[in-house]
Amino acid sequence: MSRTFTLIAGVDEVGRGPLAGPVVAAAVILHPQRSIVGLADSKKLSEKRREALSLVIQEQAHSWSLGRAEVEEIDRINILQASLLAMKRAVEGLPSMPGLALVDGRHAPQLACKVETVVGGDATVEAISAASIIAKVARDREMVELDSRYPGYGLARHKGYPTKQHLAGLQALGVTPIHRRSFGPVKRLTG
Repeated sequence: MSRTFTLIAGVDEVGRGPLAGPVVAAAVILHPQRSIVGLADSKKLSEKRREALSLVIQEQAHSWSLGRAEVEEIDRINILQASLLAMKRAVEGLPSMPGLALVDGRHAPQLACKVETVVGGDATVEAISAASIIAKVARDREMVELDSRYPGYGLARHKGYPTKQHLAGLQALGVTPIHRRSFGPVKRLTG
């Protein structure tokens, strides 16, 4: 008798609160025979630990995928809808559609599989923790790269969040193409 199992994807996004850069989501299907030690909410892990775990997840998971929504999409459809779009793209980027997607939070994208939301899932569901880790590492790396293209805002340090340094950079240097014009502090400068 052959045993089959349902593919279950954990789905999470990062980057809803920043004033700059894309929102990035990940979908991860963990391998049922390969446990990954140390999975946790990405926000509770050090940068070094996240980086190491991201590599392990990418090597040992059954499959994984990243999805994103760009600044222009965030400004056009709003950050919640852009987050759901990024999650949908992440799940649709998997090599096999899962039977179930466990999505962190209260809101879920429309998918071609069963979907359940899990509030606090990034801390309690291993597949969601894995998704939060690889999404955060990917977005953080991108923000470091964007810092070299747009110096003076401190993007490598705060990853686009509205810190004093970032707000001072906006005042002194103005708005760049990677800034979300629909977000209050940016909108006030362009309005």
